[in-house]
Amino acid sequence: MEMTVSFEDRVRAWEEEFLAPEAARSYPACRQVEEPDSPVRTPFQRDRDRIVHSKSFRRLKQKTQVFVAPAGDHYRTRLTHTLEACGIARTVARALGLNEDLTEAIGLGHDLGHPPFGHAGEDALDAALRERCGKSFKHNEHSLRVVETIERDGRGLNLTEPVRDGILNHTGSRKPATLEGRIVKLVDRVAYINHDIDDALRAGVLRPDDLPSAEIELLGATGSERIDTLVRDIVERSRPERDVVQSEEIGGAMLRLRKFMFERVYLGPLASAEHARVHRAMRALFDHYVEHIDEVPELGPGADDCQRVADYLAGMTDRYCIAKYAELTIPEGSLWR
Repeated sequence: MEMTVSFEDRVRAWEEEFLAPEAARSYPACRQVEEPDSPVRTPFQRDRDRIVHSKSFRRLKQKTQVFVAPAGDHYRTRLTHTLEACGIARTVARALGLNEDLTEAIGLGHDLGHPPFGHAGEDALDAALRERCGKSFKHNEHSLRVVETIERDGRGLNLTEPVRDGILNHTGSRKPATLEGRIVKLVDRVAYINHDIDDALRAGVLRPDDLPSAEIELLGATGSERIDTLVRDIVERSRPERDVVQSEEIGGAMLRLRKFMFERVYLGPLASAEHARVHRAMRALFDHYVEHIDEVPELGPGADDCQRVADYLAGMTDRYCIAKYAELTIPEGSLWR
């Protein structure tokens, strides 16, 4: 193809030749605020770059995945989870002939709104909002709020509609509108189940013999083997269905493994002790900031007091939240006492 052909025309031609008919096309860009396209990046590549260069993305490195304030250097954080999930999702997208750039942008942005301390932090913030304000908190909804309303000093990132849809619907009952979004929704589980097993074994919360033998025998003895089994099953089953699906056998084994992790790790004895400390800290901060709203920055325009506090707390890293709680409780106590 001649070099005089525009970047957009080359991308359009390549996608028509090599992408599956069901794949999302990169053009035209559908944004809330219209803007000129880049001459060297597709709209989804621009979305990816805006997410990676955002403050909320950088803060993911200091947010808990499962283990709060772990002593070792090799435990996952919200950032490493995001990168692992994104890499697996791209593999699936490429194998199915779907749009890798869209898949990557959704994968990188799906957890931007997660509060500190993992799911314990999300539960604590949700409980505080329900009890104090009659509202609720879900990290997928807040991830969308981050990219639409909070980032860039309240202007938002102006991402394309397929990326916003994928971020919002990566969890919950609603199915993403694109196959690329459905990949991220499924692969998010593939990633966290397997890397959380690895972290639980490293922490001594689980021993290898504790893992359910039938599921491990079917899926694989190591995290990489299990991920490979799950990815191959998704690709093989999705092609004829023209959707993103799993086989009953492999998908069922993954769900049983997930149930095991909830029982033994996510809601186990160690997690319960951590959850109590997290709830105490988050609730104390929430109540304090609602009563001292002048201490809370207005991150999103037009937010009421409860939303301002939720925005502030959800944006905190683990260590910043611990520091703020310590300011309130010293000399009376601290989060980990």
